[in-house]
Amino acid sequence: MPTQVLENPFVRSPTLDTVLMVEGTIEENSGEYNRTELWKKLPRKVMWQTFLVILEYLESINKIAFDREGKIAYIWNPKLAQRLRERKEVLV
Repeated sequence: MPTQVLENPFVRSPTLDTVLMVEGTIEENSGEYNRTELWKKLPRKVMWQTFLVILEYLESINKIAFDREGKIAYIWNPKLAQRLRERKEVLV
């Protein structure tokens, strides 16, 4: 999915609480929903523009990915990341 650059100065920045809520919902429903379906399944309402900013952020830090059908998958694996950090070849 191409990255969208939001140039609107009036776009609201999401709070940490909102980002964690969206991330948790994606993790629980990984691979099941596209953007619109996931937005409708959130426990609390979030503005569409704010939701898109959160998705862009999570994709940029490699926590989520989109498949060919546009469904969102949670790809972050903290156990693997910790194992990689412990390797001598990897500098953190």
